[in-house]
Amino acid sequence: MNDSTPTTDLDIYIEDRIYKISVPDVIFNEGIDFFKKMDRDMDRGWQMGTRYIENPDAVMRAQIAASRLMVAVETENTTLANLMAGYIISRIPGTTGVRIDSQGDMLNTELLSD
Repeated sequence: MNDSTPTTDLDIYIEDRIYKISVPDVIFNEGIDFFKKMDRDMDRGWQMGTRYIENPDAVMRAQIAASRLMVAVETENTTLANLMAGYIISRIPGTTGVRIDSQGDMLNTELLSD
């Protein structure tokens, strides 16, 4: 990445591994439609671990995105990782990190802030 590209960082904790996602600012502008589609999809409810949540709140939506972020990181899908990190940061301002539950219960995923 070009050092002059403005970015926002998000630290990702998965078990004993730590990743830093540097989300380019362009993701926040060009990802708006993608983020809105994610919201529309989650408006219909979402299976979160063993529970079905009819109306996930903002934190739950970020936990859902974090689950997808974990898959993106593990498969080295940089585009999806940037989009999921961008979604989390845009929906929960001040988020600096995510401790992702890798055991399948999204509700145990923690959002971190300074």
